[in-house]
Amino acid sequence: MEPRLIKGVILTLIGCAALAGQAPADPSAEEIMQKSLLSIKVADSTTRSTFRLINAAGQQRVRETDGQTKLITGTTDNRRLVNFLSPADVRGTKTLLVEHSATDDDIWIYLPAMKKVRRLVASNKKDSFVGTDFSYGDVIGHKVEDWNHKVVRQENIDGRDCYVVESTPKRPEVADNTGYSKRVNWIDKESYVALRGETYDQSRELLKRTRAEDVQRVDTKNDRYQPMKLTAENVQTGHKTIIEFANFKANVGVGDEVFAARSLEN
Repeated sequence: MEPRLIKGVILTLIGCAALAGQAPADPSAEEIMQKSLLSIKVADSTTRSTFRLINAAGQQRVRETDGQTKLITGTTDNRRLVNFLSPADVRGTKTLLVEHSATDDDIWIYLPAMKKVRRLVASNKKDSFVGTDFSYGDVIGHKVEDWNHKVVRQENIDGRDCYVVESTPKRPEVADNTGYSKRVNWIDKESYVALRGETYDQSRELLKRTRAEDVQRVDTKNDRYQPMKLTAENVQTGHKTIIEFANFKANVGVGDEVFAARSLEN
């Protein structure tokens, strides 16, 4: 073989070896947030939950709920029904949140004292979810395409390597509807669950810190997860909400009929 050909083969082999030794490229910020949104979406689920609302003085109010979720057939849009079981002042209150990728999400709430189902509008997404420190928008999930995302750094949280992603609204109405001028999320590189979060109000001041703990793989086949403990703390008021899930079951065949707005009165 001619020297030039030998040299070419050697250079090619060196180049291939170098490529083989390269670590796979990190996903883009948009891909990270899309994977994070999907990471906790199972086909359907049932659960019992305890809500602990804790004020700045440490006084607690405890609420018990049951809940069901189900994806809309052929989509990754989720439906979530939450029924408040206790205490007496909220017993019978129900919320139905329906995600729509291409249009505005639906938010329905049934208040037993009024015996009436009320439909909320997009601007209500920033409102408190039944008195908690989570907003309706937090519970439904924020549409990835409504925000500009960038990876600002990588950090280790409780032994988990995370992407730290900063998200800012693409349009003024997104900020108005959510109440947020910026969101920062610590996304676990393995599960893509958001383990930590910070949200900033319209004045660009830190508003809330969120935390997800006891993350369990609840759907091995589709690699889906569920944090069994969620915490949101309003740093401006000192109020905090802790949600703990019990008896969480995924892919159990929840029917579509329970997610009809008219069924909330039943």
